[in-house]
Formats: sequence, C-alpha cells, structure tokens
Amino acid sequence: MRPDTPAENVDHHAEAARLERTVGLYPEDAEALLLRAAAHLELAGDRPAASALYDRLLSADALENPSLVRALKASNLWEYGHEAEARAIIEGIRTASPRDPAPWVIIAEALESHDELEAAQETFTEGARLLLTDVTEPPYSTHPLLFGRHRVRRMLGVAHDEWDLLADTLHSMPVSLDELHDPKRVWSLGSNNPAELEAEISRLRAELGAYREALSRPFPVAVLHWPAGELAELVAVYPSLAAEYPSHEEHLATIEASLRELASSGTPNLGIVTGTVPSYEAFAASEGSSPSDADLLPQYATTLAARGRAVAWPPQRGAGCWCGSGRVYGECHGTEA
Repeated sequence: MRPDTPAENVDHHAEAARLERTVGLYPEDAEALLLRAAAHLELAGDRPAASALYDRLLSADALENPSLVRALKASNLWEYGHEAEARAIIEGIRTASPRDPAPWVIIAEALESHDELEAAQETFTEGARLLLTDVTEPPYSTHPLLFGRHRVRRMLGVAHDEWDLLADTLHSMPVSLDELHDPKRVWSLGSNNPAELEAEISRLRAELGAYREALSRPFPVAVLHWPAGELAELVAVYPSLAAEYPSHEEHLATIEASLRELASSGTPNLGIVTGTVPSYEAFAASEGSSPSDADLLPQYATTLAARGRAVAWPPQRGAGCWCGSGRVYGECHGTEA
C-alpha cells in the first residue's frame, strides 16, 4: 500500500531512507520497498528523487511489474514539468497493454488530473476492454478501473453504458457513484465561496469515514503459512517447533480456523503470508534471535506482511485455494465457509 500521510505528520525523507536501507537486508523485496520509498519522496515534494528511484528500479534485470513502475514514473514526471516524457511513457504503456489494472488506473488518473478527460476516458475504457471483456465477475483489483471510468464519464456528461451500470452495482458505499461523481460536487471544491467549499469537504469526510477505517491498518493482519516441503524442513532443522506444527494438515486447518475466527470478530484486512526456511533464518539473524524460538513466528509473519507479501483472505469467488492444492477455494478449505 502506498503511504498517504501528509508530509507535515511524517518525516517522509527519513522513511524513504529507511526503506532504501531495508533493501540491503531483503533484496528479494527491492521492488516493493523502493516503490514505497518513492511514494514517500513524492509526498515530501522531492519528485526528482522519486524519479531517480523509479529509474533505479527500471534498470534492474527483472521486475515483477515494470508497467506499474513506468506508470508511477510518468505520473510523477508530469507533476514537476516533464509532460513530454510522461506522455511518451503513457503511450508506451498503452501499447504494451499490461494485464494488470493498476498501470491503467494510474496513467488514466494522470490524464484526468491534468483535465484531459477524453483521453482519460479512452484509457480507462481501453484497460477495461482488455481486462473485463467476457469476464462474468470483475476481480476486486479491477474495481478502481470501473470506478475511475464512471467518474470521468460522469464529468463528461456521457450516458451510462453497461460498464457504468456494473460499476454502480460493485460500489458498496451508502452514497451512490452518480452522486459521488456529480460534476457539481467537483466544481464546488474549486468554488470561491468558502461556505460551499467547507460544506463539500464536510460531506466528503462523512462519506469517506468507512474507507478511513478500512485503511487504518498499514498492512493486513496476516497468518503464517508453511508449504509442506518448507514445514518439513523447518521441523527437521528446529525440532522444538514441532510442538507448534504437529502435522501439515493440522497446520492448514489451524490457519483457516484462525482467519475465520478473526473475521467473525470483525477484524478487517486479513491475509496469509507464505514462509520459507532461508527467509525465516535471515529474519531470526536480523533480530538477534534463534529460529527455534516459537515467539519469533508471529513477528516473522508481521514483517512479511509489512513488506507487501500478504495475500488477501478469503480468496475471491472461483479463485484457487490459498493452500496451494490447485483446487478452487470453495472446494478446498473454503468448503465450510
């Protein structure tokens, strides 16, 4: 998750430096860590330094999501006067047609923020057409694509189409998308009348209350999952941990039961992190502790989640089970859900 705390409340330069140092300890997570560092630099107003981090990532041999990095770089460049370069990157992303919705959303919002609503609509639509054609139930990750498209089309005064209606059905907040995206509300934010501006800000704060609550945690509450091979190696090397993990089957059942209990108690943002023995040993060494210490296990899970390694639980309908069995979640550990 990209940080969104104002610069006056956080030393974003210090946090960016800390994340860059962390890359030395966890080079396998360099992409996620440096993206967060770049976001902190953007919030601090140091956009050239943020661009330098994006360039550092793009010069790496292998990236998990190069289109995302390019999109973030383009958005950042445009904000401090490098419009031509930003446009070139945006066009390159559209040509590459990434299968991840995030780059589409970022470049479309960059166009939208610079009042290029027609181009933003075309970009949102292009991404939606690529990712959602013949899809019966849009994945959660594509919802911002539909919501952004709805917003821009509402600003343009375009009549609703099937995707706009779908966005309406996916929107779960009390205030409808049509009202939330009403152009008059957007215009009122630029009004010269302080009373109108104050009233609109108050309405937006009330509507975003639920979102703020959902985002109050910096990362998911995560439960540690060991694949069968990793767990066998773990208890063979550290026999004292066998008390924590009597068998792999029981380990998997405990994960599912724990997550359901947390969900029933109202705990949001639940996730699962997958451990490996080498990673766990490196974490123990960084903590100056022994891997055989069972108290270290929840700390390891929390650290993995903080590094962006958590997978949301429960899986979306029709998705594979988190345990790695290859079966659909609803036919595996989700059978009792």
